[in-house]
Amino acid sequence: MKIKNIAIIAHVDHGKTTLVDCLLRQGGAFGSHELEKVEERVMDSNDIERERGITIFSKNASVRYKDYKINIVDTPGHADFGGEVQRIMKMVDSVVLLVDAFEGPMPQTKYVLKKALEQGHRPIVVVNKVDKPNARPEDVLYMVYELFIELNANDLQLEFPVVYASGKGGFAKRSLEEESNDMTSLFETILEHVEDPEGDDNKPMQFLITNIAYDNYVGKLAVGRIHNGIVRRNQEVMLIKRDGKMIKGKISVLYGYEGLKRVEIQEAHAGDIVCIAGIDNIDIGETLADVNEPIALPLIDIDEPTLAMTFMVNDSPFAGKEGKFVTSRHIWERLQKELQTNVSMKVEATDTPDAFVVKGRGELQLSILLENMRREGFEIQVSKPRVLMKEEDGKRLEPIEMALIDVDDSYTGVVIEKMGIRKGEMVSMIPGTDGYTRLEFKVPARGLIGFRNEFLTDTKGTGILNHSFYDYEPHKGEIPTRSRGVLIATEPGVTVAYALNNIQDRGTLFLDPGIPVYEGMIVGEHSRENDLVVNVCKTKKLTNMRAAGSDDAVKLAPPRRFTLEQALDYIADDELVEVTPENIRLRKKYLKEGERRKYEKRNEE
Repeated sequence: MKIKNIAIIAHVDHGKTTLVDCLLRQGGAFGSHELEKVEERVMDSNDIERERGITIFSKNASVRYKDYKINIVDTPGHADFGGEVQRIMKMVDSVVLLVDAFEGPMPQTKYVLKKALEQGHRPIVVVNKVDKPNARPEDVLYMVYELFIELNANDLQLEFPVVYASGKGGFAKRSLEEESNDMTSLFETILEHVEDPEGDDNKPMQFLITNIAYDNYVGKLAVGRIHNGIVRRNQEVMLIKRDGKMIKGKISVLYGYEGLKRVEIQEAHAGDIVCIAGIDNIDIGETLADVNEPIALPLIDIDEPTLAMTFMVNDSPFAGKEGKFVTSRHIWERLQKELQTNVSMKVEATDTPDAFVVKGRGELQLSILLENMRREGFEIQVSKPRVLMKEEDGKRLEPIEMALIDVDDSYTGVVIEKMGIRKGEMVSMIPGTDGYTRLEFKVPARGLIGFRNEFLTDTKGTGILNHSFYDYEPHKGEIPTRSRGVLIATEPGVTVAYALNNIQDRGTLFLDPGIPVYEGMIVGEHSRENDLVVNVCKTKKLTNMRAAGSDDAVKLAPPRRFTLEQALDYIADDELVEVTPENIRLRKKYLKEGERRKYEKRNEE
């Protein structure tokens, strides 16, 4: 049986997972009895992926077309999950680059494509959503050519085949004039242009671990590609660790992919993507090799983390009321488990036993970890994300992001001004045809922390902001942070409408009436620069005096509610986010007012 291995890469929301659904359907991955039950975006199997409509974890599937088995790897479109993308490139022989027929290439597309071109892959370009009313496929194709040239693609990579498709409409065609009602053109292009996998069945076995999964029955699973040799069930193998250490092991179960299912097989040949169980102490990037002739494959390099956050045991007055896992041991074990499958994350212990520093590729990656932990029943406190600097030749370097902003023409001025304050350097400005302008900035990663909320307010919710890691550059100097103070609860209790009504003139509230609070909890944003201590539990004194109009119904403005990412963006250095399975609360590091004053004095000195 012949094999083709491809990865599908795209920016978030360009229809990658929908296109994979379509290929699976037309490639016969589902039986006739299953077709009615197949969900949309079937590859997004994780709850958070389904809710947000983004791919976070790379996944494998396969389809049969003619006498070929096509292994498809679905990759994340966010640069925060770049660790997932980098290792996938080692597993495949080509990539399908998917671009929206209206939006064109975006920063994440650039990031992922760069990794593919560095591996020497020759991409197939799919212009997706050509049936959208505002589609402009010719312009987008021109933008794709420009992107390839910018990324130093070689002559062969520049002669990429183009397919026009609609994942939703279920068709693909090689020219816009052609009539089509299925994906045949894309399947044929894959067979024509994707090279057959290299590898020799007769050489000693070599298998590169590019992903790790877990199964409750057989334990840890190693997913990867067989570079040489034949892998058989019950075969003895040699695990070559990163440091060159060798450990003997035995393959207890061997899985192949049929459609979306893992199926048990007896043997697999060079070039195929399979899943191996039975060896426990495996890590990503290591090699499983022949027992008698163990030869290691090159290790996978992963980009360094750019952001760090401190995860702490929850010590607020409400600690332990809502979560199941609250101790430092629980948190440490959960973070160690995350490290087994997430190569681009690092965890370090600190001087105190109750706090751990978690380093990752971006805010989204860390907030997804937090979201998963709270759903599993963890209670945890986290600090404001901070950017990791680098020292090189005595110079202090910081990570720079490439930010792409689509904004209504009337708001371009305010966005350029705000990016300037945050040390953003404008790279390009392209006026659109539909009243929108596309701005591109190089901006320090520090400057983007907390910017999204402000940006959405400034553009009345109409602006679109995308960014991805660009490079390290010399430190750009101080960047001003949040300009307003917060309203802090002065005593424990339950919020009362009467008290909230008296306070709402002072700023924006974050809570409704009837919500339990504790001293030091943040209940709103002050309209001025300083913090203000307020009593949100104060009730109206009962008297027998009545004044006209004083007992009218209290009218409260709707409170501002935070998602987890917005809360992490919002807090200052002396504040924390308390994350529990039921609530996200903002609080001061020091709950008592006296302690906060001491902390401020120390900082001033």
